Amino acid sequence: MNLTYFDYKYSFPLESGESLPGFRLAYTTRGTINSDQSNVVWICHALTGNADAGDWWGGMVGPGKYYDPDHTFIVCANVLGSCYGSTGPLSVNPATGSAYHHDFPLVTVRDMVVALDLLRQELGIEKIHTCIGGSVGGEQAVEWAILQPNLIDNLVLIASGAIASPWCIAFNEAQRMAIEADPTWVEQRDDAGLAGMKAARAMAMISYRNYDTYGFTQALDNNEQLDGYKAAGYQRYQGDKLADRFNAFTYWVLSKVMDSHNVGRNRGSILNALGQVKARTLVVGIRSDLLFPPSEQQFLARHIPHAAYEEIDSLYGHDGFLIEFRPLTGIIRKWMASAASAAVVPTANSLLNSNQSVK
Repeated sequence: MNLTYFDYKYSFPLESGESLPGFRLAYTTRGTINSDQSNVVWICHALTGNADAGDWWGGMVGPGKYYDPDHTFIVCANVLGSCYGSTGPLSVNPATGSAYHHDFPLVTVRDMVVALDLLRQELGIEKIHTCIGGSVGGEQAVEWAILQPNLIDNLVLIASGAIASPWCIAFNEAQRMAIEADPTWVEQRDDAGLAGMKAARAMAMISYRNYDTYGFTQALDNNEQLDGYKAAGYQRYQGDKLADRFNAFTYWVLSKVMDSHNVGRNRGSILNALGQVKARTLVVGIRSDLLFPPSEQQFLARHIPHAAYEEIDSLYGHDGFLIEFRPLTGIIRKWMASAASAAVVPTANSLLNSNQSVK
């Protein structure tokens, strides 16, 4: 999938009070937009994702899948601060002529969404039929629905929340401590902190999966085993796998982005912020999720007006949002069909009243 680039060439103020002297976002589109823009699907990616949703969500996106480019116009952009073509810590700082590295400013979820909205304006999109995201992608989606209440008709939030929990922040800080422990982290070079990031990713995997996941997928080879455990090898494999495609600076920046998430900041309260959402909303929780437990999705569903809530079982914990495409497809299809069967046109003012129970 070929990337396209949006270059914003003006000073871009950040929530922190700092600014970027412009930015670039890499994005992809699939399919053809309708004349009335009624088929726009905007997919927001999670922490280490990229702009090609078919790459990391192939069970949901592609020919013959639920989000089929033969019928929908699918947009996905690599977020600000990432490393898949968008401006991030390895980008050149115009003030120095060298990569930002440690000098890249603090970016928030809200900053990311403001940048996405500038791209949306550049593309001439005035209405998004469906905005969907899981995990950090869901954080972007709900933030966008609050920033632009009349933009999104249908909002789908999977394994996400309204605010970064102390539990989530603690996981992220432990990972940053692992990066800091790498003696190369103090250096201004692209591969600084890479060994630390491998350890950080191994720690993160424990929060993405759960006890039962490891018990099923990484069981002992035999009863006499003393070393060479599958679980140990799996942790190292995951660290190496990420190091082949990512860098510690970006990982650090995006973990801070996760920490920043709070829809209530400068809006009076979280409840006040969620009450501003006008999109018809579906919230999906994963029963075995340790990082974003279902209580966080239930909170969203209670306080976003007329939101529907569904929950899926998964062996894979938080990562179920990437893996369990069959139940997700079924839930979304049923939810979308419920509006059609009730002769409800899916607009930002359409409300689903028949499926609001929390399971």
